[in-house]
Amino acid sequence: MCPEPQPSVLVIEDDAQLSQYLQTTLRSHGFQVAQCGTWEGGRELAIRLAPEVILLDLGLPDGDGLSLARELRGLSRVPIIVVSARGREEDKVLALDMGADDYITKPFGSAELLARIRVALRHSADRSAPAPAVMAAGGLRMNVSSREVTMDQKPVRLTKNEFDLLAVLLRHAGQVLTHSQLLQEVWGDGSRSHATYVRVYMRSLRKKLEADPTRPRLLLTELGIGYRLKSDP
Repeated sequence: MCPEPQPSVLVIEDDAQLSQYLQTTLRSHGFQVAQCGTWEGGRELAIRLAPEVILLDLGLPDGDGLSLARELRGLSRVPIIVVSARGREEDKVLALDMGADDYITKPFGSAELLARIRVALRHSADRSAPAPAVMAAGGLRMNVSSREVTMDQKPVRLTKNEFDLLAVLLRHAGQVLTHSQLLQEVWGDGSRSHATYVRVYMRSLRKKLEADPTRPRLLLTELGIGYRLKSDP
């Protein structure tokens, strides 16, 4: 029996020392790794190799990593994890809005990096699979076809927008979604100037789903970025 091919990761990082650390860490955990230190080279390798995950630095010598994230997102749905020393919330929001799936701030440990990659691979597999008829997280359960929702086996009545917002959060359980991403998914084009929509409906969902809406345990706020539905019980 032939062994299954290991997941492939493309590292786009111009810091030689960090790049070597990333490659060594990934290979020691069974990943196939390709590396490049430039914008143009990274784009070319991403197209030619079609990796399963991309680790992307923002400070490349021949171009900004944000524009590369946007370029790559226009070409494929490959998970992009930004690896950057820029730790401001504005930078994280911008990277996520440009198409990145996650953002990890330097310095970081190998355990955190590997966990982020596993999550990215899991989300990628979920995106390629048919949409599930039933989604669940903790005590929350949603039947997409019948549009029924229960929390701890008790029925919960939701409006159309509440249901649609919750469905997006469940589909991306464990993943941080920005205000802009949620607006686009639920309300569509032309809604980006209405950030209050998300806050209003999140507050309403918490009242219906959380034991204590002021201390949510399921629908979590990522300050300055957006929201995340906790995926584990």
